Amino acid sequence: MKGVIRIKPHHFIDIVIELSAERPVFEPHPYGHAVHSVARAVLADRDSMLEMELGADDICAPCIHNVGGRCDDTIDTSFRPAAPTSKGDYNLLIDRRWCRRLGLGQGDRLTAREFVERLRGRSAEFAEIYRENPPERVSKRSADLAAGIRKFLEG
Repeated sequence: MKGVIRIKPHHFIDIVIELSAERPVFEPHPYGHAVHSVARAVLADRDSMLEMELGADDICAPCIHNVGGRCDDTIDTSFRPAAPTSKGDYNLLIDRRWCRRLGLGQGDRLTAREFVERLRGRSAEFAEIYRENPPERVSKRSADLAAGIRKFLEG
């Protein structure tokens, strides 16, 4: 993947979180989205240029749930009853929270490394950003984010 990578903040953060695993798995998904290829591109060049996208990004582009640039998927609200049922609405809510915390907006550009530098020391903010989720889930993902940040910056 060459050129600028258009990416939602939470998609990039999910990639960093996956790095916390002993052996991160970035494989094609049945939905057809491009997490695997975007993750591989970013990890191959940690100075890849990212452009913040609050709508459909390069990960969403080939997804079967990307209908006219909008996600038509739903989310499981059984463990987060206060969350919107539309995945698109929920993701936009999360992305806007991350943007406020990180001083980012639609169309802003920074390298993957610069994004991770902005994330450093912010794992504790996970609870506020993902406040619809149960504390044990938030705590685990917060710890995984901190570990993923370390691995990204070491790599």
